[in-house]
Amino acid sequence: LEPEILPEGLKNMEGRHLKPNEKNRKRSRSQKTKSIQQYRHYKNKKEDNDHQGRRAAKVSTEWEGLTDRQALKKLAGELMTKHELLAEASEACVAQVAKIVKEGVKLSEEHEALYKDLRDLPWVSIDNDDTRDIDQLTAAMLLPNGNVRMLISVADCDFMVAKKDVLDVHALHNTTSVYTAAQVYPMLPIELSYDLTSLNPHEERKAFIMDITYVSVDNLEVVEESVYLGIVYNHAKLAYPSMSVWLKGGEMPPALANAKNSEYLAETIKLQDQIARAILENRRKNGALEFESLQADVIFHEDTVVDLIASGQNRAQKLIENFMLTANGITSRFLRSHHSASIQRVVREPEKWEAIREFASGYGTTLPVDVDNKALRRFLSERRVEDPVTFPDLSLTIIKLMGRGEYIFTADDEDSIGHFGLAVVDYTHSTAPNRRYPDLVTQRMVRAILLGQPAPYTSEELDEIAQRCSDMQTNVMKVERQVSKAAAALLLDDKIGEEFDGIITGIKDGATWVRLLPLPVEGNLTGARKGKVGDRVRVELISTNAPKGWIDFKVVPSKEEK
Repeated sequence: LEPEILPEGLKNMEGRHLKPNEKNRKRSRSQKTKSIQQYRHYKNKKEDNDHQGRRAAKVSTEWEGLTDRQALKKLAGELMTKHELLAEASEACVAQVAKIVKEGVKLSEEHEALYKDLRDLPWVSIDNDDTRDIDQLTAAMLLPNGNVRMLISVADCDFMVAKKDVLDVHALHNTTSVYTAAQVYPMLPIELSYDLTSLNPHEERKAFIMDITYVSVDNLEVVEESVYLGIVYNHAKLAYPSMSVWLKGGEMPPALANAKNSEYLAETIKLQDQIARAILENRRKNGALEFESLQADVIFHEDTVVDLIASGQNRAQKLIENFMLTANGITSRFLRSHHSASIQRVVREPEKWEAIREFASGYGTTLPVDVDNKALRRFLSERRVEDPVTFPDLSLTIIKLMGRGEYIFTADDEDSIGHFGLAVVDYTHSTAPNRRYPDLVTQRMVRAILLGQPAPYTSEELDEIAQRCSDMQTNVMKVERQVSKAAAALLLDDKIGEEFDGIITGIKDGATWVRLLPLPVEGNLTGARKGKVGDRVRVELISTNAPKGWIDFKVVPSKEEK
């Protein structure tokens, strides 16, 4: 799964909060209120409980007296240190940011002249409700000759963060922003990523432009494509949930309805949607794999975890995803056409193809002996239709067997390994420079070409950066996942003894994992159990340990077994 877009709620500095009129939730307000009441009742009765085995986190001395939010922040900070990530910027970084805010960054007249004035184009941002670091804007237009023009603007972070300055050194250390339920650790300071290098609504900003023209929506043959610098203006800050509803025929979101020239903007956004759907169809024909993951939004009431909401991908997210994938392809081809080395994002052909074939055979599907992404795509599509409830778990199994994505240095005369999951050859990350270091490096490589300057990195430097970014993404995932597990344990620690419907998600080395169906929570299934991945089970929660992220269940015997 490529992190081109972040799940709803993940980019918020302080996690999600219950809002009086919050919509598009899978659980009702009465259920949320019940969760809060149950939680408060449990806090009053906690000392009367004496669970055996793994004790509930809040009775452990290490979190005694802390609110849920404080406990999760404490855990996140400890995990950042454990996995060699910087939780805070240095004093030198703080001083450098203050200087930029006060004095700005001066560019030469020659450099400034490269920025085309594109402020009047119908730029909008579509992102999470609470996004504050806006990396991209999108636009689309129908040309007089019937061609369609699609544009993506990406925040110009490079001109404010010079190679090897203190901000760059800090960014390279972590290589990405770290998103946890209680705290976000931004790669670039928020004075930049939330303001000066964020494409905020009703603000002029410098940006990199990926510009492509197709024959028509029905014929995505490329007429021309280019990459250049521009000045852009965000005419409306829009959000995935409400935009998805509108694109499917629902009410127009107020942010769009109240925007200047809203009717024209709405028309161009619908054209964006048509283009994105055509791009997706082309990707499917080429064998691009479509997975599904269950991301859990942690819901806070004040400082208490009161709910977890499963967030899937909606139509507006798919629009942006396909635009970003296209932008990355345009950038990669631009670098290659100028004989430039690059950092490519790759997913290799799976070495465990035989294991994937064996897994598919358990569902009655015979995959070819040789690696075939189109055949794998057909299998995934069939399983999505056949059993959508278990499809996220099946997706995760295939992803693990395929192997993770990685960053690699690719010389100018070297063939790219390609991205097996996306079914593309040339692919680089370029659309999230506020939160991903490879994207910042890519901007520097592109800028050097546009300015007619030598490449800013040697081959050795690019190779080292690619390796570090690959290594650090593993550390970041460990932090994010552990905090998510802890949040789930906090939510459930007053539900010991309650029963839930679940589904087996993994079996390995005698251990069995189960995911609850009413909540996006996974835990360990204790005791002997026969079954396979995808089997439905009734389970009882027997213990939690939030500091360790442990959640234990046992199988509830059926009537026959009783």
